[in-house]
Amino acid sequence: MLLNSKSNSKWLTRNVFAIGMLSLFSDMGHELTTAILPVFLVSFGGGAIALGAIEGISDAASSLIKLWMSYHSDRIGKRKPILAVGYFVTAMMGTLAFVSAWWQILIIRVIAWIGRGARGPVRDALLSESVPSAAHGRAFGFEGAMDTIGAILGPAIALSLLSILPIRQIFLISFIPGAITIGIVLFGIQETPLTPQPHLRMWSSLKGLSPQFWKYVLSVGVFGLGNFAHTLLVLRAISILTPHWGAVVASQIGIGLYIVHNVIYAAASYPIGALGDRVNKKQLLAVGYAIFGMMCIGFVFANENLALLSILFILSGLYIAIVDAMERALAADLLPLDKRGIGYGALATINSFGDLLSSIIVGLLWTKVSIASGFYYSATTTLIGAAFMLAVSTKPLEKESAI
Repeated sequence: MLLNSKSNSKWLTRNVFAIGMLSLFSDMGHELTTAILPVFLVSFGGGAIALGAIEGISDAASSLIKLWMSYHSDRIGKRKPILAVGYFVTAMMGTLAFVSAWWQILIIRVIAWIGRGARGPVRDALLSESVPSAAHGRAFGFEGAMDTIGAILGPAIALSLLSILPIRQIFLISFIPGAITIGIVLFGIQETPLTPQPHLRMWSSLKGLSPQFWKYVLSVGVFGLGNFAHTLLVLRAISILTPHWGAVVASQIGIGLYIVHNVIYAAASYPIGALGDRVNKKQLLAVGYAIFGMMCIGFVFANENLALLSILFILSGLYIAIVDAMERALAADLLPLDKRGIGYGALATINSFGDLLSSIIVGLLWTKVSIASGFYYSATTTLIGAAFMLAVSTKPLEKESAI
């Protein structure tokens, strides 16, 4: 069914709520493992390069399937089967409990992120189809908030268990929220009425996306070249704090700061989404990019002052709340209904390759040149991305959406 943009009161639909819960439990599971991954990696002698490679290669591997799966969901007119498989594979992060070398961590993370890649753009397409277009910001803001509540609970669980359980046993606990996500997909999600397009071809679908959308994707890609994995922020905090506090306490504080990051992300996501439904999404997104650039410069001068580190992690949470909601909401405004899957797949693929390059480049600069050079590179690239975004025309398509 199509809704006029004026019918915007019903935004918290069954699918929006179910997808929110899906994101909550999924992020609880994988953030539980992500929070302790830097500490676990150190036990194998891995540092910034290994962490950057794990994060970047995982994102690149996921990008290889994002585009095809999102196109395939448009072609068959179904989202739910792909979501079920994707969330099942992502839940396999708990098998990190059984590794004996850092390259095994890489393999498991890559496999899990392939599952994440398969379901991410498909979930976004389904979410955009489940609300009126005038409520895209609120729907994505709500999903981002639920996602981040999970991202708060995951590291909080890890932090509470770090001093009483071996790290390997903490990894096993992540299987619990993973199993819950599979149940939500099977029994909570409803398909939206889409017409199958059996003759659809991926490259022709990509070529059919508007020049306006591709210019938008290009701007997102420029920002992504500097938008490195957030685990590097935790590693930076731990490296700063260890000489003063010792390795164990520094690790606990680092995880605690990551929780602060996620608290701000969760608290700001829905208000930012609601704001985006009322103001210029493009300008708000450019502000988010600029905040990230300023945060990077702040990390160059960071020291063991916990107040300063807290401010920087607060900025990191604020910027991601803006970027996560606005990138996806703005994409929905620029995509026709019959190309939502392939469009979100293209956007996610560009983001993934940006994450790959940025994480590896920052890790190499950090290790081979200086920590400051890595952060200056990211600040410069992301501020250029903000300027590009402001220059792009993002006039929305007709404001209607299927539910």
